[in-house]
Amino acid sequence: MDRVLRLPQVKTLTGRSRSAIYADVKAGAFPAPVKIGPKASGWLESEIEAWLAKRVAESRAGHAAA
Repeated sequence: MDRVLRLPQVKTLTGRSRSAIYADVKAGAFPAPVKIGPKASGWLESEIEAWLAKRVAESRAGHAAA
């Protein structure tokens, strides 16, 4: 079972601000949070890890082509 990460953890892992995270969620470029309570949400750790891995792969591919 995935761990559910709260926003401060996601910000630390990704190095992104709250506004950047939510803007990318809205644009479909970042995993959407899941509701974990009436006023709480979080992100699945596996989805954040996959997003990070994709970003690293894209970054490395960009440098290899240069």
